Amino acid sequence: MAFMINRRTVLGGAAAMAAFPAAAQENKKIIVGTWGGDYSRLLTKDIDAPLLVPKGWELVHAEENADPRKAKMLAEKTLRRGTVDVQGMSANDMYDLDQQGLVEQLDYSKMPNAKNLLPSMKYAYGIGHIYSGKVLLYNPDMMPAPTGFADTLDPKHGNKLGIIDIQRPFNMVAAALASGGSVSNFEPGKERLMACRKAGARIYPSNEAFAQALKTGEIACGIMWKARAVQWQNAGIKVSTVAPKEGIPMYVSGFVMQKNAPNKAGAYAWLDAMMAASAQEGFAVDMGYNPTVSNAKVPDDLQKRIGFTPDEQKRLVDLDYGYMAKNDVAFQDWWNKSFKG
Repeated sequence: MAFMINRRTVLGGAAAMAAFPAAAQENKKIIVGTWGGDYSRLLTKDIDAPLLVPKGWELVHAEENADPRKAKMLAEKTLRRGTVDVQGMSANDMYDLDQQGLVEQLDYSKMPNAKNLLPSMKYAYGIGHIYSGKVLLYNPDMMPAPTGFADTLDPKHGNKLGIIDIQRPFNMVAAALASGGSVSNFEPGKERLMACRKAGARIYPSNEAFAQALKTGEIACGIMWKARAVQWQNAGIKVSTVAPKEGIPMYVSGFVMQKNAPNKAGAYAWLDAMMAASAQEGFAVDMGYNPTVSNAKVPDDLQKRIGFTPDEQKRLVDLDYGYMAKNDVAFQDWWNKSFKG
């Protein structure tokens, strides 16, 4: 699915296009691979429309989940020009794409806003856009507060437990931590996930579908990024969060430049705009994720909601991207055939 935003979209009418003829030029088009839904919408709102369209850039969003986009990148590897300029991926997917030689090694001197990027979000092959941590979500009207992954991913909840399909790697991390495993050993968590599934746990295809189930009371609990919970709270959904006692897996969502991007100049322009303080502040307000640049200013009350206390920060757990990349195909096969089948 592709979504396009240009001056016609923002300003409207032929007169606006005539006033900005550069937008029609082929070299002014930037193709952004991204998830659909809220993420794509907010990329338009906080980056594309305010920062790039006024400069004559035409933005196209190629919307699909990460796995099919990764497959397309691999299929296009031998082509002189691919079909996408920048791709939104989780940190482990960015690592995997780099290992396969599918992404450009970035020249940070071409991006003025990079001087404010947090060192932990600066990769040779990609840039961290936003980050959060995996927490426990529950409806306080339907159940008491859980304390960890173990009593959330528990068969006792039956069909009141919701699991998000596109969060597969992170569901497996959480189940592993709940079952004596680690970020480098998911195997102990498989039995727990299977028991939950057999007890009636519901699987939702997207974050938005999971949110709707929370809203209607179809489910009482699940696991998700704290940032998303804040967003849903803002939308009036009755949901509370708890930082799991077993550890808080970190999530970094970022962007890479496809190695054979058709417009690398446009890709650099988009990545630079992504790091602008205003764009980062917008995502913090609109989506509840923590900024990855030091000059973004987030209101104190919001920071308390989206961030983590000093004690919780000690429980933040970075993922083993090498382990996840090495086993991703096998894990995906198990998930689709055994867990979901």
